[in-house]
Amino acid sequence: MKKFLLGTVGVMALGLAPAMAADLPARAYTKAPPVIAAVYDWSGFYIGANAGWGSARDSWNTLAGVDLGSHDSTGAVAGGQIGYRWQAANWVFGLEAQGNWADLSGSHTEVSGNVDHSKLTAFGLFTGQVGYAWNNALLYVKGGAAVTSTKYDLTVPLVGVAATNDQTRWGGTVGVGFEYGFAPNWSVGVEYNHIFISRFDADFYNSGFVAATNRVGGDVDLVTARLNYRWGGPVVARY
Repeated sequence: MKKFLLGTVGVMALGLAPAMAADLPARAYTKAPPVIAAVYDWSGFYIGANAGWGSARDSWNTLAGVDLGSHDSTGAVAGGQIGYRWQAANWVFGLEAQGNWADLSGSHTEVSGNVDHSKLTAFGLFTGQVGYAWNNALLYVKGGAAVTSTKYDLTVPLVGVAATNDQTRWGGTVGVGFEYGFAPNWSVGVEYNHIFISRFDADFYNSGFVAATNRVGGDVDLVTARLNYRWGGPVVARY
């Protein structure tokens, strides 16, 4: 009797198992979460450093218009910049101030034997920017005001006279640049700027007296690499 009951219970358990499995609800399908694409935001304040190369074209004439020759003053530049950008869709607008030390030096010898020398020692740029961004890549143009500091020297070897003129001149500037954000708040870039400086009449002084007056000056070309740190505009995300 005992064996019969145990067998019956076993048969019933085997019969119920498939039925109970069939009665379980189907597993619900869970949709995978959407992929989030990071969008680089160029908005915010930034500060950075730059370094590169420059060339200033210096032409010399007498007040009567006689050509005294010209030369290119070339050398290194280094400095810093600070600015603010704001982004609307893919368009980026900005304001920036830049100040640089410079060592653009050159000279030439006139037909008379006099030596004309110039050295651009510093410059500043105050510009507005308009750019277009492809996520963390930014291409922009810029323009505004520029100021340069240049020392001009005139040497007359035959009489051993050397005269100088130090000038701070204002002009305009235009440029173009490309910048790449390699981290949420860091970016690197390269920039070209052209500075327009009008030629002017310079009095060359020796021992407090005017030794000569010549028309000098010329434009400046600059190519720099830049590194910027930005705050106030972190990376955002959209679906």
